[in-house]
Amino acid sequence: MERRVALKNMGLAFGYTVAAPTLLGIIQSCNSKKVLDWTPEFFTKDEGTIIHTLVDILLPKTDTPSATEVNVHMFIDKYAQEALPVENQGFMKMCMGKFTDKVLAASQKESLADLDQEDLEPVFATYLKKRTDDVEEAHSEATEAYFKSIAEGGEAVLDDEVACFSFANSLRNFTIWSYKTSEHVGEEVLAYLPVPGEYIGCGDLETLTQGRAWSI
Repeated sequence: MERRVALKNMGLAFGYTVAAPTLLGIIQSCNSKKVLDWTPEFFTKDEGTIIHTLVDILLPKTDTPSATEVNVHMFIDKYAQEALPVENQGFMKMCMGKFTDKVLAASQKESLADLDQEDLEPVFATYLKKRTDDVEEAHSEATEAYFKSIAEGGEAVLDDEVACFSFANSLRNFTIWSYKTSEHVGEEVLAYLPVPGEYIGCGDLETLTQGRAWSI
């Protein structure tokens, strides 16, 4: 199935939990800014540029907006800054660092500022393609052990491959979730019915939604 069609029919991609007022505030803040004026809060400027590039690799512009056109990169940055626990913030930074180190080594470039889409895409695709039930289970166990070690005050070490896999797939989930949460996608791409709205007591669901998933 074509990627964008599949997206329209997906449910919530990842079970992030955050209080509704906090989520609403993040969404409104991202909607009020223009991309050109954006300065990351959680990521460095170079890291923010990497995130900007990666989310558009995942969701490029087609008949619907690209991820960055609905400010997904800004949402992820702000969510990480305002909603993630400190230990998860550190984990995200660490995993991203290992991922970008892998890209730098593969591209033989020296800094994040030198990286472009052609450098990022093959490494990103490698870890996304590794996503199987067995791999996810093994990596989940390694990640749980990492956080348990931190909670117990021990030395936490995570394999580079696990960290890269975790970053790539977490960013994928974050991106899809953020995209589906945006106002434009919620109202124009997904099936949307304001409350209160028209009541149709009996109707074919496929016809009423045009085959699309309901807006979150």
